[in-house]
Formats: sequence, structure tokens, C-alpha cells
Amino acid sequence: MAIDDTLSASRVLRACFPDSDPLLLSDSEFKESIRAVYTNNWQVDLGFTFFVSKYHFDDETFVEGRSLITEGVVSVKASVKMKNFISARETLGRVLHTLQDFYSHSNWIEMKNKVPFSALIQPNIRLENLADKGTPTCRDCVGGNCTDNILPEILSAKKITSGYFSLFFSSKPEGKFLTNTTSCIQPRKCSHGGSFDRTSLKTPMGGINKDDLSSSHGHLHQDAALVATNATVELLDDIRLAVGDVNFLRFMGISSSSVLCFVIDTTGSMSDDIEEAKRVSFSIIDSRRGTPEEPSAYILVPFNDPDFGPLTRTTNADEFKLRISALTPDGGGDEPEMCLSGLQIFVFTDASAKDEYLKGTVLALIEKTHSV
Repeated sequence: MAIDDTLSASRVLRACFPDSDPLLLSDSEFKESIRAVYTNNWQVDLGFTFFVSKYHFDDETFVEGRSLITEGVVSVKASVKMKNFISARETLGRVLHTLQDFYSHSNWIEMKNKVPFSALIQPNIRLENLADKGTPTCRDCVGGNCTDNILPEILSAKKITSGYFSLFFSSKPEGKFLTNTTSCIQPRKCSHGGSFDRTSLKTPMGGINKDDLSSSHGHLHQDAALVATNATVELLDDIRLAVGDVNFLRFMGISSSSVLCFVIDTTGSMSDDIEEAKRVSFSIIDSRRGTPEEPSAYILVPFNDPDFGPLTRTTNADEFKLRISALTPDGGGDEPEMCLSGLQIFVFTDASAKDEYLKGTVLALIEKTHSV
């Protein structure tokens, strides 16, 4: 599937479950997952993290930035395996911000690289050929044109650098360089650039960021965005391989089925039938595990006389089975039970029903069961 402007949550969902009835596919949870990742991504540019270089690979903080990514990925994988998908999505959003900033804040794209820097997600690979604090990396932009401000020797040697950034101070590390007659020391480090960056006002002036088309190196924005997108896919695939396809799809909020709900009678009259009810319930649960029909959540509502509940909701099939196993018949005494109280369902929507042809069937069931 091509990653372009035509890509949508519903298209991805249909591609994941091509054999499923489209009427049973809902992209609402997938969209909510996307929103959670997106929100936590841009929030890195808010609060204290905005000022911390390693969250953006500013100031040549490559080792520190890589550590943020790899440690975050470890946390995401652990959370997914524990079914803590909300926490995993929040962490993923923050990790992706740092990863994507590498391609717009460093000179990776200026060095003509067309593929991601895979070492950023692999902690066992040594980061090499990094420009140190004393290595000159940039020269002044000419008349506001910054397309050629990275030193040619940095690009030819494939030295990785990034821009310095500060809202308050203009100072940058000093670099030693040679002239025809002497050795000089003065600031020769690249700046991030932009109207908020004070360091870009000091020699070498200008910047190298590619955050948008109007940035100092905005002519490379599309290239940086493409490689950052591929790096994002690479990281997601690394997580998928670690947690498995089923867990990964649930982490992403991708599911072809609705919630599986059991309403089970626990009155004394069920003493001869409760074990069979459990057996059938377990069979239904196990038959769907690891398949496209695996529920996104499980709900158990026991009912008795005169009470019903408590309701149990979980995304863990084994926990759900334990709750069912714990049910014991007790109470009651008269034949009518509180069954319909356990079946109360409220539907809220802002759209008309796509399956309105089922309205007659639903009304007939309501009449037959005296549900109203």
C-alpha cells in the first residue's frame, strides 16, 4: 500500500482485513490511536522538553537522542506485551518526535542519504563519524541563502552534525580552523535557524533545519519528510516483530470485530448448567484468539435475582476466562430472572443506520422478549 495523500484509516483497516464484511469494520479505535500518537508527538514541542536539545537532536546530541529513542522503544514493547496500549501509544508519540526531528535537524539529508539512519533504533550499533564539539561544520549564509552553508569537507567526509538552538543565548561552541597564515578559533558551528533561534544571528549565521518549506533548508523539506516517514515505518516494524502481529494490531487500535459480551445467569437454578455455559464460553473465546475475529475487548455481565452485575471489562482473554471460571450459582428461587437488566444497551451516534434493513428484526425481538 502506497503511503501518500490518499492513505486513510479506513483504507488501512480494509487492507488488514480484506476478507471481512466492511459493515463489521470500524476505524474509530484506529483513529483514536492515531490521535493519541499524534498528540503526544507534537506535545514534545511544549513544556520543558522544548528546551532540551536531546529531544530534537539539536546541539549535536546524537548519543543522548538515540538513547531516548531506544529506551522509549523498550518501554513501548513492554507496555504492548502487558496490554497497556494507552501508555504504549503515548510513549510512541514522544519517541517518534525525536526520531523524525533527526532528519529535519541534522545534515543526514544534505549528505544525499535516501534511507533512514537505522542505528538510531538499534542500541547495539556504535554511532560513528559524528562531528565533535571542536569540528567546524558551517559557514555564513550568503544574502539569506543557506543552501550551501554546510562546509564541503563535512559533507564529503560524511560527518554527522546538527544545528544549535537557543531562544535566549547566541553562543555556540568554538571550532578550530586554518587560514593561509595561522590557526584561528571562533564559532563555526551550524545553527538550527529561524526567527526564534538566537544562535543563528551569530557567525556562522543562518541555519540548516528543514522543518517546513520556509525553513533555512526548506528546499530539502520534502526529502527529509520522506526519509522520516520511512524511518517511522522501520521503527513500527521493529515493534511489530517484537510483540507479534495480533498484539501490534491491537496496539494500533486495528480490529475487525466488536466487543465480545457474555451475559450469564448465576442463580441457583443454573447449578446443573453453569459448567456447560462456561465450557461453551471458553470455546467461543479460544476459537477467535489469534484470528482476525479476535475481539478488541471482553465484557462479562452476570445476573441473579434480584440483582445483576458487577460488569467486568478487559482486553485480556485469559483474565476474562478467569472471571467466568469464578462464577458460582446461588440465590434465586423463582423462575423469572433479571436477564434483561443485564442486557441494557444504549447506542449513541451522529449518523443514520447503514443497516436499517435490520430494523424490523430488532423490533420483532423487542416485542418477543418484552424488552421495553
